[in-house]
Amino acid sequence: MDSKKVTTLLREKGFKVTPQRLAIYKALCNTTEHPSAEMIFNGLQSYYPTMSLATVYKTIDILREIGLVQILNVGEDSFRYDANIEVHPHVRCLVCNRVDDIFGVDASDYLASIAEKTDYQLSGQQFYFYGVCAECQAKTSTKH
Repeated sequence: MDSKKVTTLLREKGFKVTPQRLAIYKALCNTTEHPSAEMIFNGLQSYYPTMSLATVYKTIDILREIGLVQILNVGEDSFRYDANIEVHPHVRCLVCNRVDDIFGVDASDYLASIAEKTDYQLSGQQFYFYGVCAECQAKTSTKH
């Protein structure tokens, strides 16, 4: 989403438009690394030296509230964030903590099965997978 649309959406929802908020959203849109708030803060610190980590957290909460960001809990001490709000699973490397998107997996049969077995009316889902990425596997195999 371009900055004009983000600006309009923020204003429509009653939030101030600040350069920091736009920069945080842009940082999330321009990466597939699924950064934590600390990673975003460190990446923007040289551009916005007076910005606090609290500003990053507040902005992420606002962006989530207006539907521009999803929050990921991939089993670490802090959350990760993704500007791709399309429903898709994620996989985390247990060695280097890299988080990747997984596309092209149809989970509709699985979701229907869960709804049927639990009698829940499902409102959402998040799938997380864990393993060792190809780079870490290669590093391990070259040591032997």
